[in-house]
This record gives sequence, C-alpha cells and structure tokens, in this order.
Amino acid sequence: MTFPAVLAARLRTDPGRPLVTFYDHDTGERVELSVTTWANWVAKASSLLVDELGLERGDRIAIDLPPHWLGTVFLGAAWNCGLVVAEPDDGDLAAVVCGPGSLAEWAGRSTELAVLACALLPLGVRFAEPVPAGVTDVGVDIWSQPDAFQAWDPPRGDDLAFDLRGRTLSQAGLWSEAAVTGLVGDGRLLAVADPVTEPAILCEPLLAGGSLVLVARAEPERLEATYVAEHATARFPA
Repeated sequence: MTFPAVLAARLRTDPGRPLVTFYDHDTGERVELSVTTWANWVAKASSLLVDELGLERGDRIAIDLPPHWLGTVFLGAAWNCGLVVAEPDDGDLAAVVCGPGSLAEWAGRSTELAVLACALLPLGVRFAEPVPAGVTDVGVDIWSQPDAFQAWDPPRGDDLAFDLRGRTLSQAGLWSEAAVTGLVGDGRLLAVADPVTEPAILCEPLLAGGSLVLVARAEPERLEATYVAEHATARFPA
C-alpha cells in the first residue's frame, strides 16, 4: 500500500466528504477541506515540489510548520512524490517547507536546498510582503499548478516515507501503524497534536474513511464544544 493508492481509493468512494477540518482557537479560523479539495491541494503541492523545484523520489524534506492544514497538505504531497519526511536538522535535506516564524532562518539556506514558505494566512494566500530572493512563496506559486498529479517515478510500498524523532516508516508502514484510536467508518478524529510528527493522525482517517478535526493552539475550555460541534467520535491524545 502506498499513499497515492490510498488517496485514490478515497477519491473513488466518497470524494465530497470532509477530510480535514482545521481550527485555530487563537484566531478563530476554521477551514474545512473535502477529500477532493484536499487531494487537489496535494496534487498542486506535488507538482510544485517535483515539476517546479525538481525533487525526486527518495529526496528528504522537512515540514517546519506549526500544526496547520497546510502541514497535512505537504505531508500528503511528500508521500505522493515518494519523498521522505525528515528532521529539520537532517544533513541531507533537499527541501523544507517553513512558516513565517522560521522564514528568516531558512532563507539563508536557499542556495543549498529548496525553501518553500507558507504565510499561514486564511485561504492559503501569499505573504503580504515579498519573500527573500530564492524562496518560493507557496501562496503565489501553488495556484498555477494542476489539480491532478501523476508521478513519473511513483513510490513503492517499501520506500521510506517518514524518518523523524527516532521513528522510521515505509509507505506501507504508514498504514499498518495507522490505527491509533480505532476510528471506523465515517468517524471524526479530533486531534491537538501535529500530524507532521504523529502521522497516524492523518493516516487513520484517510484509510478508515473518516476525517480529521485538527485544532491548533487549543484552548482547553473550548475543546469539548469543538468536539461536539464537529460530531467527533475519537480524540488524539485520548
């Protein structure tokens, strides 16, 4: 099993169902992406990584973002292209996706690796000011990419997909370790952890036919109301 195969199966069975719902309790932002919409974002990000920036299967990428729906998009795009999600301090990085908080740090390395910057503003729009030379503003360059992507060198089940915090997972291993909450059917998993470091948060709903409710900067007193409003059926952490 590979990420492209699992995503293709979801697109065949329930393309209009919500897949990722994102909350930021600090700003009040709420974004909901259906399976189709999320897959379109993943395809666009995949094309940006491969067709525009020249990344290849087996290359290593860091996703240096706070918990955010765009983090799930680039996680999916990395696996869609056969890339390995790795530590930000990995010495063999070919690319990094960063946010406003670490843009200045990564901009200085844009001559040695591809640096993609996300403004993390509503609707995935561009930075208000131009990004440093050599940095790709995701909010500018992603929109021109196609809504479908087919890798010329697609990932295989035994390809490494995740090498982070002392854990390694292959493409097939993403799914064999996905059942962290027992989510079934169209269940909804509310999570306050980061899918980039806890990939099962995304993989379990994607595989099971459910959806993820990702809450950033969660306010404990509001979590229960969010759980009820979103008809969630499981939590991570439990």
